[in-house]
Amino acid sequence: MPPSPKPIAIIGVVSVVLCSLYVISNKRRATSHSRGKTLTKNKLKRNGIVGAIGNTPLIRITSLSDATGCEILAKAEFLNPGGSVKDRVAVKIIEEALESGQLSIGGVVTEGSAGSTAISLATVAPAYGCKCHVVIPDDAAMEKSKILEALGATVERVRPVSITHKDHYVNIARRRACEANKVAVNGYKGGFFADQFENLANYRAHYEGTGPEIWEQTGGKLHAFVAAAGTGGTVAGVSCFLKENDPGIKCYLVDPPGSGLFNKVTRGVMYTREEAEGKRLKNPFDTVTEGIGINRLTENFKMAQLDGAFRGTDIEAVEMSRFLLKNDGLFIGSSSAMNCVGAVRVAKLLGPGHTIVTILCDSGMRHLSKFCNPEYLSQHGLTPSAKGLEFLDCE
Repeated sequence: MPPSPKPIAIIGVVSVVLCSLYVISNKRRATSHSRGKTLTKNKLKRNGIVGAIGNTPLIRITSLSDATGCEILAKAEFLNPGGSVKDRVAVKIIEEALESGQLSIGGVVTEGSAGSTAISLATVAPAYGCKCHVVIPDDAAMEKSKILEALGATVERVRPVSITHKDHYVNIARRRACEANKVAVNGYKGGFFADQFENLANYRAHYEGTGPEIWEQTGGKLHAFVAAAGTGGTVAGVSCFLKENDPGIKCYLVDPPGSGLFNKVTRGVMYTREEAEGKRLKNPFDTVTEGIGINRLTENFKMAQLDGAFRGTDIEAVEMSRFLLKNDGLFIGSSSAMNCVGAVRVAKLLGPGHTIVTILCDSGMRHLSKFCNPEYLSQHGLTPSAKGLEFLDCE
């Protein structure tokens, strides 16, 4: 009989086979998740606070899951360094502006924001050697202005007016960038207008980051995504990525009082015939929520791929926030609460056994003077009283 193979030879062959399988497996994994790894690759090149942004946990909201018979999952975006989902957008906007030459080190990033995007820009701008100038409506929670000032940003508080008015906070922020450019010295551009509503870097932040993370964290096994829209970047980027990978995933909008997006999604018309699209004033008493709802179509929102929309009310958002604090220990802000209202609506529409994902945009820490203030809520007839989820007809 021929001699048996030597043990060393056998070990060598096995090693080669295992190495080959490992390489092939890694290549397949890299190919199947190529889009989902975009943010991860970028993050490897980042240092400090910027490197800590993204890859937030996807948590199960136990109380809502148990009540609906669905798996209701939420991206805990309040765990980002700047405290909100807008950290992703701030990084993407600044990095693209630096790469394109629209912004230079030493320049000033200006933005008109109801709070969260401004705070995120003020948080990450110094990491790129830039400054931040923010114009904020004076009906936004006062603590947001205080946070911005503490972060070193220049803050302007202005009265809320229609976007068509020259003194709308977004239009003022655009002018401040132009003014800064006029006094630029030493070859640096003085100002760059972040333009979160129309700048598609916003959409790309979620198409390249949030969407792929949700896909990976669920293993691609989800049935629906739902979120409210302010700029529209989150719902657009996430919906596009998810549907690109699985067209069967349903994506929905939940819209607060005073916003015209529900009508646009469900009927194709933003307002009634008597109202001109884009000219209606969303006054501070339309809704207690902040950072969501809008009365015009942004370039970011136009990218969204939606299957339907739900209306949400202020009292539903308030009740939801108190319910989640009591039952899950989640202290969330107004937009996060509205998103959870939307998640329950979707669960009721689809029925038990489905997996639904939403976004916890920020915590309640930025909403102490309004949304989390019993006196303020009482003045607007929004004192919570529900014992469970009966405010959503779930009991």
